Amino acid sequence: MNISCLILRHKWAKMGGAHNAGNGKFSQNYKCRKCGNITIEIQEAVALVQPKRCGECGEVKSFDLDDKETTFIDYQVIRLQELPEELPPGQLPQSYDVDLTGDVVNETRPGDRVTLTGIVRSEPEYSTGTGKLRTFTTRIEGNYCETMRKDVGEVTFSSEDEPLIKSTASQTNAYERLIESIAPEIFGNDTQKEALLLQAVGSPQKTLPDGSIIRGDMNVLFVGDPGTAKSEFLKYSSKIAPRGLYTSGRGSTAAGLTAAVVREKNGMMMLEAGAVVLADQGIACIDEFDKMRTEDRNALHECMEQQTCSVAKGGIVATLNARTSILAAANPVLGKYDTYKNITENVNLPVPLLTRFDLIFVMRDIPDKNIDENLARHILETHRKVDYVTQPPVSFDLLRKYLAYARNIEPVLTKEAENLLVNYYIKMRGIGSENMITVTPRQLEGLVRLSTARARIMLREQVLEEDALRAISLMDRMLETVGVDVRTGKVDPGVFHGRPSSDQAILTKSIEVFNSLTGTERKAVDEKILIDEIIAKLKISEDEAKRAIKLMYDSGTIFEVKKGSWRRL
Repeated sequence: MNISCLILRHKWAKMGGAHNAGNGKFSQNYKCRKCGNITIEIQEAVALVQPKRCGECGEVKSFDLDDKETTFIDYQVIRLQELPEELPPGQLPQSYDVDLTGDVVNETRPGDRVTLTGIVRSEPEYSTGTGKLRTFTTRIEGNYCETMRKDVGEVTFSSEDEPLIKSTASQTNAYERLIESIAPEIFGNDTQKEALLLQAVGSPQKTLPDGSIIRGDMNVLFVGDPGTAKSEFLKYSSKIAPRGLYTSGRGSTAAGLTAAVVREKNGMMMLEAGAVVLADQGIACIDEFDKMRTEDRNALHECMEQQTCSVAKGGIVATLNARTSILAAANPVLGKYDTYKNITENVNLPVPLLTRFDLIFVMRDIPDKNIDENLARHILETHRKVDYVTQPPVSFDLLRKYLAYARNIEPVLTKEAENLLVNYYIKMRGIGSENMITVTPRQLEGLVRLSTARARIMLREQVLEEDALRAISLMDRMLETVGVDVRTGKVDPGVFHGRPSSDQAILTKSIEVFNSLTGTERKAVDEKILIDEIIAKLKISEDEAKRAIKLMYDSGTIFEVKKGSWRRL
């Protein structure tokens, strides 16, 4: 039997055997405690079986394993599951336990795609109470296990594919044609489609001489109103990527996303891989990202930045690879995106997690007669033809092979592209006032990833100036939508950290007002008096004054002694 599947769980043990008794079976030497006679017992099952009776004296119970005459071999049990991307809709994946012995042990780890050669055997199961035979389970005796190439997943190329892929890249407006081929059933949203195209290709992971790893995968977040095709984008991305998994935040836990330690019936602990581990070197699409529990969502911090998943439970300490791009979709807090609030106020996500996304896009449902009419005709014509309204320039199968082929290229930054990115970074670092939060090196690394992905898309070995310009353009489009402080109308990267410059200015002045009221004695201040004083000094509304008090509280400057009374820390 030869099957291709992924490893879901594995556990280790040692199994003893005196010598090979033929047909893949092992024999054990047992010494009778009464007379010392050696009895050879053929072992056919996983559990060791003692002799029923001594051939010399007839003893039936007292036997000892002859350690000196026993050779111990490595033994491992892995659990295989069907590849998620090959499952028909609505069908549950089947799994099999596989026994591995000898040099095949520890050649694979959870999340690996493997091709296994083995023999299918039936294993009897007995009831614990009566010892009667209940049923037979299928078990595989593994002879050979090979890990698939992780760079292309399950995409295979024929001799005609490579010339076709290269001719597609050499055509006029090849980049725009590829963007147009992403999710052709969805009307418009060219910026989002470009982000998905670059994410599907990604940037090569770099390993420094000391073993440090620089992340190459990009994380993208869509925040938007209901009915703006966020879920459709996620499902399409999971299909077009060489390796993709789709999951929903409502039904996902920390263990289901990362890794879990599970106790088997026999009491042994097994390591079970989660979604981001199974999608290693692919894309994990998480819908309803804002509906996840906080403790479950926090498990993704390590995966999104360090690209690993660490587990220390039940005596198992392991670090699994999670070199996965995260594509997430979230709804605004109040159901519809409020343009009078910043991104951190609109989405229920913590700032440390929000800053780990390279690109964040807001998808709004704005009534517009011309756009609405074109969208309606696009949807109705799709239903009438049961086909794409306009055929994509690059077919789905060719695009999937194109992306898998591009992932093998490792472009190098040219001096021109490097200077362009440095100048843009310095410019963004210098915007605004002295106290405002500017872009961080994370954004610069994100620009490098976007530039390299664009060069990969064009099948180039070098990152040119035009690739850097396209990456900067995409970053600017993001900042112009979600990076603008709604109170000043200016681009302010501080909004991603929950602290735009306008809030910083209000916070500083509010602290001064509070200090003037509390005096040197640091006495408690009544909330009503504080609100009136802030309104008078800062010339703001009552709602803004209450918000200023909340800013001081969130920053750890003041605390509430009792309801309506505040004191300086």
